[in-house]
Amino acid sequence: MKTITIKAETREKSGKEAARKLRAQGYAPAVFYGFNMEPVKLAFDTSELIKSLGGDRPEGTFVKLKINDNGADGRLSIIKDLQIDTVKRSILHADFYEIKMDREITLDLSVSLKGDPVGVESGGELQILKREVKVSGLPGILPEMIELDVSGLNIGDTIKVGDISLGREITVLDGEDVALVTVAKTRSALPVEEEAEAGVEEGPAEETPGEEE
Repeated sequence: MKTITIKAETREKSGKEAARKLRAQGYAPAVFYGFNMEPVKLAFDTSELIKSLGGDRPEGTFVKLKINDNGADGRLSIIKDLQIDTVKRSILHADFYEIKMDREITLDLSVSLKGDPVGVESGGELQILKREVKVSGLPGILPEMIELDVSGLNIGDTIKVGDISLGREITVLDGEDVALVTVAKTRSALPVEEEAEAGVEEGPAEETPGEEE
């Protein structure tokens, strides 16, 4: 998994007014919590987090929190929730969940597609039906993403959750029958005869004979 490091400071004040002041300074409030530990209120530099992510999705990224710049390696965590102001495109709040390397975690892995389906070359359309797969496993063995080779897909072919293999030590929690990607038949891919049958042709409306004068 991708791991980034950011600095954070503990904070005592909470509430809307304190949060507004933090955001005005380029910081955002956060909570650091985990199994068998008391939640810790933090503040972090939002620009540092955005820069460290480098455009990658925040959920699922491992974050080493260097709290109060104490010189330690940092507390390993994962971003459980990130609240975004969609209008201002700024971070409002973050939840960091502490990770223990000997304790399994559950997260959503993004699905990345590789190759160009042969069915698309024949006129089909590649449809992405699900972009994430929920898995569970030890932090040290979880991949950054699930890569699917779709180059062999023909029209009508589908890759389902049950078709992927991540190894015995990783548990896939989504149902095996859940479809991830498919190559659907489009009108341009229909044979001429089938296309003619698919079309609905309407003839001229039947005329009702008028009365003779």
